[in-house]
Amino acid sequence: MRAAVLRDKRMVYRDDVPDPVPGPGQVLVAVRACGICGSDLHFASHGADVLALGGQMAGGAGTGMDVDMGRDIFMGHEFSAEVLEAGPDTETQSPGTLVTSLPVLLSATGVEPIVYSNSTIGGYAERMLLAAPLLLPIPNGLDFKHAALTEPMAVGLHAVNKSNIQPGETALVLGCGPIGIAIIASLRARGVESVVAADFSSKRRELATTMGAHQVLDPALGSPFDTVKAAVVFEAVGVPGIIDDVLLRARPGTRLVVAGVCMQPDTVHPFFAIAKEINVQFVLAYNPEEFADSLRALAEGDIDVTPLITGEVGLDGVGAAFDDLADPERHCKILVTP
Repeated sequence: MRAAVLRDKRMVYRDDVPDPVPGPGQVLVAVRACGICGSDLHFASHGADVLALGGQMAGGAGTGMDVDMGRDIFMGHEFSAEVLEAGPDTETQSPGTLVTSLPVLLSATGVEPIVYSNSTIGGYAERMLLAAPLLLPIPNGLDFKHAALTEPMAVGLHAVNKSNIQPGETALVLGCGPIGIAIIASLRARGVESVVAADFSSKRRELATTMGAHQVLDPALGSPFDTVKAAVVFEAVGVPGIIDDVLLRARPGTRLVVAGVCMQPDTVHPFFAIAKEINVQFVLAYNPEEFADSLRALAEGDIDVTPLITGEVGLDGVGAAFDDLADPERHCKILVTP
């Protein structure tokens, strides 16, 4: 079987990966499309750091992944697929059904995240295993390429849900990469009447407008907070210094939702947040209901992800696509279509 795997910080094409065999409760599927996620790009460059930080967390909040960086690593968690066959004693959709799923595989040994693994195959492959109870048929004739973006759109929906924003409130989205764009789309679908987005990239500002932002700002020309009085600020940049700058510049009573994943140590001045009674909410991923709601929004036309898809490659082009995504002026989301 063909697949693209991470090896020595580079995506490498293979044509000798053994075909996965479904066990009880599992389904073998053919991958139809898989989006390349920014977290995959980061893991390719800083995987050891990601695993080390996850291992430090107490309370069962770590990554839950035992990954050997010296062996090939399977990735790809934004996917759509076609049902091929079910494992023993497993009821599922009929062969040929187009589906998507939470990126989690259930097995006799427990729960295996489909994110980074030496053994659990992800969406950068011809075929993979999914858990039968978690499969969601793709409804309304939705394009399987669009359905593959259910997962990142669910991340944006989760951030918006956590913010408790109301339609009459103003939202400021800092960063218009895929997650910032997903937040913008979810805000617009919710009926928020004033969505402002800020990004240094002209291409990303243009995309933010297409996806629903009412106003876009270039931070190079001045702080967005000099222009916008936002009730809710979504931080989707993920670099040191951003959170502290928001605390300094935001108005009293602001709700700050942090969706950007910063992997470096950061410094904040709690006094700024205390003096203004700023509420800070960190968010990650989504719940099953939000994943299903995201798929429904795509299928019913509430959100159109067509503008997000800026490239498409086969499995032998994944390595080059990882390189291309480093330039925000060129791409937003590249799909892998095996």
